[in-house]
Amino acid sequence: MDQLPAVARVFAYLSLLTIGGGMAAFPEMKNLVVDVHHWMTFPQLIHLYSVGQLAPGPNMMMVAALGERISGLPGAFIAAAAFFIPTGILTFVVGKVWDKLKNWPWRTSIQLGLAPVAVGLAVAGTISLGKGAIQDWITAGLALIVFFATLKTKINPALLILGGAVVGAIALRV
Repeated sequence: MDQLPAVARVFAYLSLLTIGGGMAAFPEMKNLVVDVHHWMTFPQLIHLYSVGQLAPGPNMMMVAALGERISGLPGAFIAAAAFFIPTGILTFVVGKVWDKLKNWPWRTSIQLGLAPVAVGLAVAGTISLGKGAIQDWITAGLALIVFFATLKTKINPALLILGGAVVGAIALRV
């Protein structure tokens, strides 16, 4: 229970870093959850994040699982609320203002400037996740296969995740 204020602060802060998607916040999530607060290990964070990618609905609902691991059911509620409410309100307000600025000359420039920022944050998150998930030649090979499968085919990513889980369970027997 004494962790709840810290959970609220950490996840409210992380919510503001999700420009371009949840992966954008992953490096800072790893820093705060693993390195600063020591709420879990990096492999545990990777596991919960990966399961969140597979689960139906918004993939960042996995913050509730993180909160639950930290402070039980109250932690799950606080983490989810802190992660989704601030950015939900911010998105609503910015959306209203953005609509009023549809003829503003800077609007297109801002949109064009934010796109590479979002891509860069997502790539940084992917690299951070990869550093913890790719541990040997089997996991590196699996990552490359999935990467090229997403580029060259129209296979549903959920099927690739499930396939990776099956291959991992068989090849790694962890």
